[in-house]
Amino acid sequence: MTKTKSLREKYNSEVKAALKEKFGYKNDMMIPKLHKIVLNMGVGEASHNSKIADAIQAQLTKIAGQHAVVTKAKKSIASYKLREGMPVGAMVTLRGERMYDFLQKLICVVLPRIRDPEITYEEVDLVKGMNVSVITTANTDDEARELLRLLGMPFKGLNK
Repeated sequence: MTKTKSLREKYNSEVKAALKEKFGYKNDMMIPKLHKIVLNMGVGEASHNSKIADAIQAQLTKIAGQHAVVTKAKKSIASYKLREGMPVGAMVTLRGERMYDFLQKLICVVLPRIRDPEITYEEVDLVKGMNVSVITTANTDDEARELLRLLGMPFKGLNK
């Protein structure tokens, strides 16, 4: 059984050289790299039911493999019956090896299967969304897109 190359090893051995050649960087420190990945789940119903906030925090912790924190409202909004300090979601920031492991699972396992979810809708109590923000040190969108493309991110439908 052969061990597959980790995303960090792929970045160091292949991606850095390809980026340096394509964009003509003079210094290795100019080459863009992954900085962090932020996972965020915002659920407004959590402000009225603290069990939802705890459930979201537990789910996000399980997904990320790192403890998630509950995010609180920064200011009161009367029309939403929201007071400052009420829970409104959860977030976690991944760096280092956990970041690379999460991105590899996202690219290799999750995104290829996104069209055929195996969800039993009877078990879903509340439909929630999740934001995955990949932050890089790239100066332009083209550099960041090329970095992610070389790492294996599937950009289908983009004409750039």
